[in-house]
Amino acid sequence: MIQDDSEKRRAVEEAMDWLLRLKADPDCPQTLRDHGDWLARTDANRAAWQTALKTWEALGEVRPRHADLWPARPAPALPRRRRIWATGAVFALAAALLLVLAAPALMIWLQADFSTGTAESRVVTLADGSTVNLSADSAIDVDLTPQGRHVRLLAGQAFFDVAHDAGRPFTVDAGNAKVVVLGTAFDVALDDAATTVQLARGVVGISGEGEARGVGEMAPGDMAIVDGETGLITHATVPLEEIGAWRNGLLFVNDVTVDSVVARLRRYHPAWISVPDRALGRQRVTGLYDLRDPDRALAALVQPLGGKVRSVSAYARIVTRF
Repeated sequence: MIQDDSEKRRAVEEAMDWLLRLKADPDCPQTLRDHGDWLARTDANRAAWQTALKTWEALGEVRPRHADLWPARPAPALPRRRRIWATGAVFALAAALLLVLAAPALMIWLQADFSTGTAESRVVTLADGSTVNLSADSAIDVDLTPQGRHVRLLAGQAFFDVAHDAGRPFTVDAGNAKVVVLGTAFDVALDDAATTVQLARGVVGISGEGEARGVGEMAPGDMAIVDGETGLITHATVPLEEIGAWRNGLLFVNDVTVDSVVARLRRYHPAWISVPDRALGRQRVTGLYDLRDPDRALAALVQPLGGKVRSVSAYARIVTRF
C-alpha cells in the first residue's frame, strides 16, 4: 500500500512537470515524443495526466490542445449552472490530488504521540527525563515500560538527549534503522531514501535491516547513513557543532542526495516541493542551508546543479532543468 501511494504521488508530480514543459514549448518534437513515452510507461502515469489536465483546466488555466497540449484561443465562458458544476469539480479534483499526497501522512499522524506541523519545532520531555526536540513536520510514537524505553520516529527529524538508565536501554526505530543507547545525545533524520544518525555525545549501537544488514558502533562526531532499501550502513564524520543545527534554523548536509534535502525543506515550506527529474534528484550535495528562508535554500540547493525553481502557485514549487 505504501509503495502504491508512493507511485501515485510520483506520477502526480511528474504529470505537473510535463504540464509545465508542454506549456513552455508545446511544439517541440522531442518533448512530444518524450511525453508520449512517459504516458505509455504505466497506467498510473496516464491516470495522473488526465487528473492533472482536468485540475489545471478547472483552476482557470488554458485548456489542452490536440488532446494533451494547449489551444490557440481560450474556451468560451460557461453558463452559470455549468460554472457552479465546474466549481464543484475543482474542489473534487483538488480533494483527489490532496488525498493522493496526504493519505500516507494522515496514517502517520494517527499513530503519533507527539508531532509538529510545517515550520514548527517542539521540545518534549518524556516520563524518564529524556528530552526529544522535534523538527518541523515530524512525529514520534513513545512506549516507556519498566523493561525498556522505545521510541519510533514516524516522520521527519528529532534530536534526542537521553537520560541515563543502565537497567532500561533506550531504542529509537526510524525506517529500517535501529539505534540503541543508555544515555547520550544524537540526531535522527528520516526520509524515503535513508535514515541519517549523527552522534553528539556518548556511544550508540546502530543496525540496519534489509538485504545487506549492517551493524555498527558510533562515537561523538560520527554520522551513519542507513540505506532505506538495503539496510547498508555508510559512515562519515561531521563537526559536532553542526549536529542538530536545524534547532538554530540551519540545515547542514554532507554528501546526501538532492531528494533527501528537498524532503527536509518540505517540512519548513507551506508549498509542496517536487523534483520530477530523477537524475537531478539523485545528485549528491554538501552544504549549509537557511531553514528560515526555504525558498532561498531551495534555490541555493539546485542552481549550482543547473536546476531552476518554478513557483506554480503559493502552494507548489517544481524544480526543473529547463
